[in-house]
Amino acid sequence: MNSDWQLGGFGLYLHWPFCEAKCPYCDFNSHVSNSIDQKAWRDAYLIELKRAASETQGRTLSAVFFGGGTPSLMDPETVAEIINTIRTLWPTSNDLEITLEANPSSVEADRFDAFRQAGVNRVSMGIQALNDIDLKRLGRLHNTNEALAAFEIARSHFDRVSFDLIYGRQDQTCAAWEKELKQALTMAIDHISLYQLTIENGTAFGDRYARGKLKGLPNEDLGADMFQVTQEICETFGMPAYEVSNHARDGAQSRHNLIYWRYGDYLGIGPGAHGRLTLNGTKFATECYSNPKRWLDGVANGLTERPRQSLSRKDQAIEFLLMGLRVKEGISLSRFAQINGAPLDQSAIDHLVDISMIHVEKDRLIVLDQGVMILNAVIESLLPV
Repeated sequence: MNSDWQLGGFGLYLHWPFCEAKCPYCDFNSHVSNSIDQKAWRDAYLIELKRAASETQGRTLSAVFFGGGTPSLMDPETVAEIINTIRTLWPTSNDLEITLEANPSSVEADRFDAFRQAGVNRVSMGIQALNDIDLKRLGRLHNTNEALAAFEIARSHFDRVSFDLIYGRQDQTCAAWEKELKQALTMAIDHISLYQLTIENGTAFGDRYARGKLKGLPNEDLGADMFQVTQEICETFGMPAYEVSNHARDGAQSRHNLIYWRYGDYLGIGPGAHGRLTLNGTKFATECYSNPKRWLDGVANGLTERPRQSLSRKDQAIEFLLMGLRVKEGISLSRFAQINGAPLDQSAIDHLVDISMIHVEKDRLIVLDQGVMILNAVIESLLPV
């Protein structure tokens, strides 16, 4: 098991915790700040990168992801210095994927040109809706025209551009979603992430929902219909799902996200960033302190992380299932047995095959479309006792 992570690859996630505004549905670690000392943050990231590299020397890095927050608010000089430092600290794959998340309200042609020159080669845009009323409901700072203009700017600078849309919004009909999705797919994209709106505790939407103030959300049947329509339309446009919420043209899948889903190792750097790191044969869950000031203050003493949690074989087996069964390619049964120390329960597999939830082909277990609709239940029935 010492090198199991190599079957999933090695990536780096860097979290920029600042946004222009906090969206009511968002439960990510994001903060609104009037003043950001870009130099202090740049220096902190560089120190943390060097610390992380000392633990992972010689590993080949295949993906870097600037997430947030809104990383497009970072100074391009900061991004350039981080990328240059990364390239000196690790060997990198020939086709190193470097993604930067951007909100349409923070997209400017000059900045995008600078990000491209800094080494960014893929952009992921948080568009979320192509409808002004819903954008306002979702707390977005851009309108539809601004989103389309920002997308065109991104497309003119980067070969690989993805964007996110949220569906299952208030008062949204299946027909309206179908029309909006088709519009999105006519744009020159190679990857799109499509998420059903989920109401998370601790968000403004969560509080509103608890008070009975969030009306017009779809019922379970409508949500299922929307999911089914999403799969069919994306297939027609040559953008099939390769993961529950992610669709791509052949070869354009997010390499960084595939490291998560294939249960590789990844470094998490920045406030609130999570990681998975195998050291001396033990896999650890890592988590940085989420408060930006605490994290920044901790850099000087190397105290940016909470105590690391070593993951038992069973912990790893559960995570491997939770991540791997989200992907269309499924999981390797022999790899599961190696991680867990015992194979999956054969009677549970046989039952799920009989009711057409999963398919087993040689060493691979794949969740079928019907199973994806109730994925949590499928996973639960396979979890090791």
